[in-house]
Amino acid sequence: MNKSYFYAVDLFSGAGGLSLGLRQAGIHVEHAVDFDSDSIATFNHNFTGEPGKIFDLSRASEINQLAKIIGRPSIIVAGPPCQGFSLTGPRKFDDPRNKLYLSVLEIARLTKPTAILIENVRGMANLYRGEVRREVEKRLNLLGYTVDSQVLDAAEYGAPQHRKRLFFLAVRGKKQILWPSASHGPTAPSAFISASEAISDLPSLESEPGFDGMNYDKPPTTSFQRQMRDGSNVITNHIRTNHSDHVKQVIAQVPPGKDYRSLPTGVGDSRRFNVAWTRYHPDRPAGTVDTGHRNHFHYQFNRVPTVRENARFQTFPDSFTFLGTRTSQSRQVGNAVPPLLAEALVRALRNSIE
Repeated sequence: MNKSYFYAVDLFSGAGGLSLGLRQAGIHVEHAVDFDSDSIATFNHNFTGEPGKIFDLSRASEINQLAKIIGRPSIIVAGPPCQGFSLTGPRKFDDPRNKLYLSVLEIARLTKPTAILIENVRGMANLYRGEVRREVEKRLNLLGYTVDSQVLDAAEYGAPQHRKRLFFLAVRGKKQILWPSASHGPTAPSAFISASEAISDLPSLESEPGFDGMNYDKPPTTSFQRQMRDGSNVITNHIRTNHSDHVKQVIAQVPPGKDYRSLPTGVGDSRRFNVAWTRYHPDRPAGTVDTGHRNHFHYQFNRVPTVRENARFQTFPDSFTFLGTRTSQSRQVGNAVPPLLAEALVRALRNSIE
């Protein structure tokens, strides 16, 4: 296939984690759609040509309208909303939130892309004994695609964060699906990137709350920090959350790498579940960045990570600015596919085509 012909469409794009991975892999994103206006504003702020548009892909009329607009793309990537598949959410098979992946398949049927990449939470892999996963694969097969699926950990592809997600790769016709090899980890060429290696060069915010456009106050000390700072002269989205004295006192009693189970009896009783009161360890990757950022805390300071620190864990470069309220920014960051993992997947998918 003529490489100059390549262009991609990003469905349920969010702020653009998959699209940034596409761009880093040398593939132009022609169209991106999402229903969240803040996400589309962020997308268009960071991608030239304003390819992001608001569409409601739960509506058949808008699916048909979009299919006419996008033509026949080389690659469709998609991260359909997955609350229903989440390990912490409802597990009803007929939950409408779980059906949005069918919108992706319908657009694929109408536009016949050469390749498809779909991301979802890892809980979908074994939900109902794998029934949902098999259904997606069966429907892609019926559309004429060779398909494979795997659960990947972003930390193994250069993200300073353990984040396991399910990915489907599909290529039209009878092709061999190629998956990227892990670049980081105990048996990989490079070690995992730790939380401190990712964000220790950012201002501590101990003496000021931070503001958009603030200067770096120290040089980068790791290759990851240099990579994230490339193309950026100032820092955005690095503003401290003002916790109550009580919350700060509880956080101060959690050792690095520990959670609520390490707190003294009677301390932090308001949060006693799974990842509550988790303090990151400076020498290990961060935990999975979520959309609320109220249960994970900085490995050194008694506060939650800022939007910028979480964006670093997600491998968004500092030049990528998030718009909207801080709550919206946190949601956009937490919902994204880490761009470095997306890039590795897209390169492998492109090799499968060629």
